[in-house]
Amino acid sequence: MKIKKNDKVKVISGKDKGKTGVVLRVERSKDRVLVEGINVAKKHLKPTQSNPDGGIVKQEAFIHVSNVALVIGKAKNEEITKIGYKTVDNKKVRYAKKTNEVLK
Repeated sequence: MKIKKNDKVKVISGKDKGKTGVVLRVERSKDRVLVEGINVAKKHLKPTQSNPDGGIVKQEAFIHVSNVALVIGKAKNEEITKIGYKTVDNKKVRYAKKTNEVLK
């Protein structure tokens, strides 16, 4: 999987198409990512000792990695790109195919 935690991504399909956010978690076994503010779902909580009222909370749900693309550039010049791998100084690094810049 080429998307990693703390990458800025844009949703390219689904109900949140066009929105951007930062990857919070990556679930490699299921090819899914958790993106901040994307795919928000309501979860019903039973009352517990720590939360005696229970209630309904909104939280992000996982989204399939094929529905997001990496974003490069600054605020107004943001564009999506594919990710590739190349060797630099005997280390395998990720790079943006559109600009050929090495990613952190």
